[in-house]
Amino acid sequence: MIILIGGATHVGKTLLSQKLIEKFHYPCTSLDHLKMGFIRSGRTELTVKDDYKMRFWLWPFAAEMIKTAIENNQNMIMEGCYIPKQWKDSFSSEYLKEVRCVFIVMTEKYIRNHFQILYDYANVIENRLNDKLDIERLINCNLEFKEDCIANGTPFIEIDEDYNFEKILNQVIEIVKK
Repeated sequence: MIILIGGATHVGKTLLSQKLIEKFHYPCTSLDHLKMGFIRSGRTELTVKDDYKMRFWLWPFAAEMIKTAIENNQNMIMEGCYIPKQWKDSFSSEYLKEVRCVFIVMTEKYIRNHFQILYDYANVIENRLNDKLDIERLINCNLEFKEDCIANGTPFIEIDEDYNFEKILNQVIEIVKK
């Protein structure tokens, strides 16, 4: 089985993936790591500031990694903000039987009420160098991901009142088991 965890920056994708690794013992691929590998190796002219373009440039590589894992009867977790809204178009129905995808989104209210906490916890799992978190961009990105999920029938978990990590983890596990 392939588990895709998507969503905007700072929603907890990496922490969630870490907990899924511990539960399922699947290997995990971070799309941020893949992105940095391409950037640092000079295989792309895109930079860390080209997030939107990177989503569409990087995804074909990620999709082929997913197909390879499925063809070899291997499990994998893949997480990152570079999963496009039309991710399903990369796979035939046979591949899609093996893929579970869920996005994590936060409401504007949650982001505005908890922005400092989001910023303070940004480095809990990974070291974010020069993290210039912008509240309006974060709000817009979360709204865009939610709208994309609704339009494309992709499951999502919306954080509105409080960030109950155990509840989110259990919801993801239920989606994955379907």
